[in-house]
Amino acid sequence: MQGHKLVDMQSFIHGAVVADTDNGPPEKLWLLDFTVFSVTQFFHFNTGSKCIISPAVLVEKLDDYENVKGPARASSNSDREQSKFSKQPLPKFRENFSRDQHRNKLVVRVKKKDNTTRLCVDYRKVNRKLVKDRFPLPLIDDVLDKLQDAKVYTTLDLKNGFFHVAVDEESRKFTSFVVPDGQYEFNKVPFGLSTSPSVFQRYVYSIFRHLMNKGIVITYMDDLIIPSEDEVEGLEKLKVVLEVASKYGLEIKFKKCQFLKRNVEFLGYVVENGTIRPSPAKTLAVKRFPVPTNVKRVQSFLGLTSYFRKFIPEYSKIAKPLSDLLRKDHPFTMGQDQIGAFEKLKDLLTRSPVLTIFKQGRTTELHTDASKYGYGAVLLQAAEDGKLHPIHYMSKKTSLAEEKYSSYELEVLAVVEALKKFRIYLLVNKFKIVTDCSAFEKTMEKKDLVTRVARWVLLLEEFDYEITHRPGDRMKHVDALSRYPVMMIGDDTITARLKKAQLEDENICSLKQLLNSNESQEYFIRNEILYKFVGSRELIIAPSDMQTELVKLAHEKGHFSAAKTEEVVKQEFFIPNLDNLTLKVIANCVPCILSNKKCGRREGYLNPIPKGDVPLSTYHVDFIGPLPSTNKRYQHIFTVIDAFTKFTWLYPVKTVSTRDVLDKLKLQQKTFGNPLRIISDRGSAFTSKAFNDYCTEEGIQHLQIATGVPRGNGQIERIHRTLIPVLTKLSLEDATK
Repeated sequence: MQGHKLVDMQSFIHGAVVADTDNGPPEKLWLLDFTVFSVTQFFHFNTGSKCIISPAVLVEKLDDYENVKGPARASSNSDREQSKFSKQPLPKFRENFSRDQHRNKLVVRVKKKDNTTRLCVDYRKVNRKLVKDRFPLPLIDDVLDKLQDAKVYTTLDLKNGFFHVAVDEESRKFTSFVVPDGQYEFNKVPFGLSTSPSVFQRYVYSIFRHLMNKGIVITYMDDLIIPSEDEVEGLEKLKVVLEVASKYGLEIKFKKCQFLKRNVEFLGYVVENGTIRPSPAKTLAVKRFPVPTNVKRVQSFLGLTSYFRKFIPEYSKIAKPLSDLLRKDHPFTMGQDQIGAFEKLKDLLTRSPVLTIFKQGRTTELHTDASKYGYGAVLLQAAEDGKLHPIHYMSKKTSLAEEKYSSYELEVLAVVEALKKFRIYLLVNKFKIVTDCSAFEKTMEKKDLVTRVARWVLLLEEFDYEITHRPGDRMKHVDALSRYPVMMIGDDTITARLKKAQLEDENICSLKQLLNSNESQEYFIRNEILYKFVGSRELIIAPSDMQTELVKLAHEKGHFSAAKTEEVVKQEFFIPNLDNLTLKVIANCVPCILSNKKCGRREGYLNPIPKGDVPLSTYHVDFIGPLPSTNKRYQHIFTVIDAFTKFTWLYPVKTVSTRDVLDKLKLQQKTFGNPLRIISDRGSAFTSKAFNDYCTEEGIQHLQIATGVPRGNGQIERIHRTLIPVLTKLSLEDATK
């Protein structure tokens, strides 16, 4: 072990987990003991990884391995970025001053969702020489079976997964790359090698194998889930897992972890109280398919459904009201019969026997398609009847920037986004990509690619696949998903409200009246809703009464920045002065306010309270609340922090009275004794005669901070800043209420 690596603890409750007081005595708190607290504070970086890539495994033969003679030409800005990135003091790679000629071309840096960057090296030629590592992932069915007896779940996410595994020193030369300021090679397993996922899975399995055999933890790539019967057992298991993770130097991304939840989504399924059901995201693309408004859209929908007609009994009979609309002599009318057939076909497509569960090892195909409106994909797998059944549907609308891509780039983007979506299924399974883009296969062989496409191509390198071209007339099932992607607003109730709100908006009504007597190149009416042409987009004109609500819906999809929120809104709606409205909505977003507080340095005080050098000698105390009342009417939390160890106790209380404070301090006294002093604000519970008498009798010095300066009790204010966002998410279904 060498050194320590501080882990981001912003989203982790220091030393304490709030009790569900409705299910037990109010004094019963499930607390992480000090050992667990210490473990989560520092994770050791283990430079002696047990799983390594040996030279024999890495490259099969080197005789015809093509060398890169030097770095590719790049802009001055790109050169600066590459040089800056390669000089970062990270143990992931080191400078190589040898004359070894096995060099790969550095292509791009990929920006990840958390705004960090990943170095992408072109390992396509190396991958051709690799001996494939077929270490299997656990069967999803087996994983789900192990979760059925549990009621409480904790999920952990490993940070920078591949970089936990060391590369054998003799094999590092094959990972080398060239940038303008020198030649470098990886010490840790890099992203882009086709064997990286399997090697990493073996590494994680070797670390947690003894815990997996005991049922303490289940691993699937960089995702870990800890099933337990209740919160107490969950904390005990969490402690064991964290200790093992610390021992082997595993870094955990706490912001993506979920602790002691009764409802989690894992491997595409929702697990809750021992029951398991498919995630709604699997069928969202079909369930929200828009009602056809013309013959062309009916053709697209029937193209999607007819591809799976062999699994739908009496398909022709069910689809007849829609197929009749395709006849030349038949007027286009979406009446009750047509809408009924439309809804029934959508329902049949999203349940058995059409939709099936993924089985590892079976023949798997990924069908993709793209248009300027969006891109879609269907993941299919051969079932017991030997026929391909859908596993998961995907549909996504193109952004304003993506609309400008060429058709070829959109087809590549569709494949990349589908692989990201279905990564847990496809990572260690050989599969077939089926696309109607004949140029896609040739793209994988090109040396010089547009930076954007090169970045996408490198993301495909960790998968084991073959590409098949199929004419567009045989890809109608994904063509429909790409041309009519899922909208931001897919709820029929909201659509009905939009119609009603437009009828009540005077400006919109005036425009509709003008359109009844005059033609317009800018506005049109469809299904009683007024639209506006903005470039190539058809946008709904948002009525004034719903503008704020629509911006909130867009923002709450991911609590995006103002620019990103505006981009989401502009995909569907036209709202005047959108930028000002977006800033106003975000400024009043409760989760954003709670989560985005700055944590920089603050001004100091001339007379700070000196910190003791003995544990349990100084307590900081305060209240959180009022919170939503529990069944037993607990509305507040009384917080006690040990100033030396930062260990935290959380007690549920009904009021902020002196009586409740003294009850909890006496409970604290039975286990830990009395402190030498207590630091509090000047709330009535701490300034009362009863509290002063208690401190005098017990020999406790009571210090009160200045009025209006909560930072005087800074330790407790800081822990509250961490606790409040967590409590908000745990206690409220809607954080804005």
